[in-house]
Amino acid sequence: MPASGVSAAAIAARLSALGLSTRVEEHRRHTSVEAEVPDGLSAESWREVLDVVAEADRFGLLATSLNGRTLWAVVRRTVPTTGDVRGPGHQR
Repeated sequence: MPASGVSAAAIAARLSALGLSTRVEEHRRHTSVEAEVPDGLSAESWREVLDVVAEADRFGLLATSLNGRTLWAVVRRTVPTTGDVRGPGHQR
């Protein structure tokens, strides 16, 4: 599992410990965590949740009247530090 996956799994575990149902997905450039946020989440729990997702590279909240509230967090994969990171077609 890449480092982004390990970090995302740790975020998901901490959110689960706070009582949120989480999903973790691996993508090409990042690992994402999503959690359904219940309506009755206390202000103290919100603070704890925000402390957890602050460890991610990006996070946000999607709220709709149809699907409730979904918290998301993204941990980017690290960029290689050696070799040609520009990819094919960009060589000199």
